[in-house]
Amino acid sequence: MVRELSKTLWKMLLPIAIGIAVVVWMFHDEFNPAVFAGFEFTWRTAAALTAALVFVAGRDFGLSWRFHTIAEGDLSWDRAVKVDLMCAFTSAITPSVVGGSALAVFYLNREGINVGRATTLTLTTLFLDELFFVIFCPILVLILPAEDLFAACESQSFVDGIQIVFWLVYAGIVIWTAILFAGIIARPQAVASVLHTIFRWKPLRRWQSNIDRTTDNMLETSAFVKQASRRWWLNVFAATVVSWFSRYLVVNALFWGFVPSASGLLVFGRQFVVWVVLMVSPTPGGSGISEWLFTNYYGDLIGNVSIALILALIWRVLSYYIYLIAGCCLLPSYFSKRKHKTVRQ
Repeated sequence: MVRELSKTLWKMLLPIAIGIAVVVWMFHDEFNPAVFAGFEFTWRTAAALTAALVFVAGRDFGLSWRFHTIAEGDLSWDRAVKVDLMCAFTSAITPSVVGGSALAVFYLNREGINVGRATTLTLTTLFLDELFFVIFCPILVLILPAEDLFAACESQSFVDGIQIVFWLVYAGIVIWTAILFAGIIARPQAVASVLHTIFRWKPLRRWQSNIDRTTDNMLETSAFVKQASRRWWLNVFAATVVSWFSRYLVVNALFWGFVPSASGLLVFGRQFVVWVVLMVSPTPGGSGISEWLFTNYYGDLIGNVSIALILALIWRVLSYYIYLIAGCCLLPSYFSKRKHKTVRQ
């Protein structure tokens, strides 16, 4: 137990160190301490920080609501919150390309959901998250002109790079969502058959057992979601929207308090781009890259490097460091307690 906690502590300290190092490296010449000296803490900034905390709670409420709903009463609200926080903690200490959903199966199993069903529920939440991006990203791109959505600074190479990464990742999301839709809802048997055929090819045969498990989970997930009612679908998708919108509105609240002149819709729209780009971050929790991306991408709306740094740090505390702390507090008791009995086979 001590060894596992020490490993976890190291994984926590590494992304924190990366984030701080990048901030210091980027702003050691440009940061003006006088900004802090002249900064006044007003009712507006207090209200903005309070609103940001409310949206942080909204993000966790949405995900907990979704876990509680998809488990169909087998996961109480307090245990759903624990699963949500542990997934967020895992996301914070692993590269963004890995994410925390990979261990959602383990956390659900610890809460009494058998492994097969936990995998089914995890695949369902994954599909819902991807579907959210597939639906809402084009809407925002249609509403906001590309020159406003992407023209974040004077560096054309930065703007071009952001656009290229965004559209490549979004294309990958669309393809992956289509595969999940076909495998879970539209043609699960056909997708399973194609995968089995592909992985019978000799160079790929070593992964055939993994594909067998994947297709089994896919078929189980298909059976699960096809019997779900329309009300169930509305609830779980509404919970997904609440969680993601709340995550984005944290930044809107900060801009309202610190940079009220900025367009709220543009601030919100750029959050979609930020989170899509961060999906391919190789650092734990996007540390370092998040701070750099935020300050550059929102630079034209803020107009002051020092204020940009303050907002980036507050944003990271609320969207990242808070989950490191929560995970650190939950971890010892979470793994020392006995596993819940399986509630349903």
